[in-house]
Amino acid sequence: MAAARLGKVAPQTSILFLCDMQEKFRPNISYFPQIVSVAARMLKVAKLLEIPTVVTEQYPKGLGPTVPELGAEDLPKYAKTCFSMLTPEVEKEMAAVPNLKSVLLCGIETQACIMRTALDVMERGLDVHVVADACSSRSQVDRIVALSRLRQSGAFLTTSEGLILQLVGDAAHPRFREIQKLIMDPAPDSGLLPHLTGLSPLSS
Repeated sequence: MAAARLGKVAPQTSILFLCDMQEKFRPNISYFPQIVSVAARMLKVAKLLEIPTVVTEQYPKGLGPTVPELGAEDLPKYAKTCFSMLTPEVEKEMAAVPNLKSVLLCGIETQACIMRTALDVMERGLDVHVVADACSSRSQVDRIVALSRLRQSGAFLTTSEGLILQLVGDAAHPRFREIQKLIMDPAPDSGLLPHLTGLSPLSS
């Protein structure tokens, strides 16, 4: 009997993907400041836990650079035109992670680049953890339906705090106090609460 996919995560077998949080999207993406704030928190935790991180930019010549508040100035940015983040450069970054099992996914847009990236990653036999409060779209309808579709396809939907605590795993972790400070305040509201019924496994 095949073992159930439980979606357990560990820092040493994970990689964080930050997808296309760029200047030209700022005025049009629902809850853009909140989404970037949560993604920035994920990046801080990734640095504390030494989780490799990949940042992509969709056609940066036309859509501008990654927004500074993400805090990713020190990371390389991989330009792309395809919706999937899995460019040859990103695949090389993934191959450098020994025993990679989990991709932690944040960014925009949920129905486009997040969806295509998640499907491509799952097709390679890896788990995808979609950080729902760090993903958005121009349309809330597209966002919510895409999250539901991702869950149907086998992605794990999570919140940033839920994922962070699973990554830490133990209050005795040597970086726990630093991470606890990052999650002391709840993540900002990104409009998901009215739609939680539609995202529940019980609603299938």
